[in-house]
Amino acid sequence: MIRRLISHIQYLMFLVAAALLLTSCFHADDFEDTPEGNLEALWTLIDEHYCFLDYKREAIGLDWNEVRSRYRARLSDDMTKVQLFEVLSEMLAELRDGHVNLYTPADVGRNWSWYEDYPRNFYQDLQDDYLGTDYKIAGNLRYRFLDDNVGYVVCSTFASGFGDGNLDEVFYGLRSCSGLILDLRNNGGGDLTYAQRLASRFTNERLEVGYISHKTGKGHGDFSALQKEYLAPSEGVRWQKPVVVLTNRSCYSAANTFVRDMKCCPNVTILGDQTGGGSGMPFSGELPNGWNVRFSACPMYDINKNHIEFGIQPDILVSLTDEDRARHIDTLIEAARQLLH
Repeated sequence: MIRRLISHIQYLMFLVAAALLLTSCFHADDFEDTPEGNLEALWTLIDEHYCFLDYKREAIGLDWNEVRSRYRARLSDDMTKVQLFEVLSEMLAELRDGHVNLYTPADVGRNWSWYEDYPRNFYQDLQDDYLGTDYKIAGNLRYRFLDDNVGYVVCSTFASGFGDGNLDEVFYGLRSCSGLILDLRNNGGGDLTYAQRLASRFTNERLEVGYISHKTGKGHGDFSALQKEYLAPSEGVRWQKPVVVLTNRSCYSAANTFVRDMKCCPNVTILGDQTGGGSGMPFSGELPNGWNVRFSACPMYDINKNHIEFGIQPDILVSLTDEDRARHIDTLIEAARQLLH
């Protein structure tokens, strides 16, 4: 318990240091509140503090300097707020990052291509068929026994949570099943505390699960040394039987990190589609006109020091077929049941 507390405090200090670095190096007052001034402020904020510019250049050929020139040419002194928002949002969309958002009183600029451009591999009505109407609810978890004695747990978000008492009841209540399906599909993330709390139920020992770093300067490659991240076992009821975690492209942010951690746990198989990604810890900055931007400033890696920004591959790739859909069968759930048996 003490070791976990110390680790948590160190982690918070790490994030605070990164936040202080960000806020101390950028001042919105250095730019004029004009269309050009706001674009320059936004471009500079990303250029100096966004953590994936080098990675995006290698992965998708992003030239951030070229982006600046192209979008600056679309500005005019008499453009409306709506027009400026469109230009700045489209400039940020060049990053192809769901963690990069522009917030105004009227709208939020976002990029959702991390899941919109791919098969859904999930239908709510199918999940409802498997859950039925007599499932149990613990916090935001829904769970039940399937008719072949497989436990089925749905975790659709980490934005709202569950306590240790909830998890004790879930895993103790499902103790007699032969295996467990944890359906993470369409979990868009939320609070990493909940993700780690759930993952800690699937290991009996402290596991090294990956690495994190943070920006140390304005250069695209200015980062701290990689800091190891660990998953500590829960002091509550821990699951000892086989587990299959179902994923699709809509598993993002904290859910993406959860999958990274679960890949290091024993008796766990990730089945479905690649996750949507989204790995950097988000921080915020303000433009001269008062609009806010959120972006990733702390890259995260898996146990092999690979970026998890663009998603994590499953151990077993399975797609939901049209034929099964027509028969009200969820291909991924059935594949998981077959694997557990």
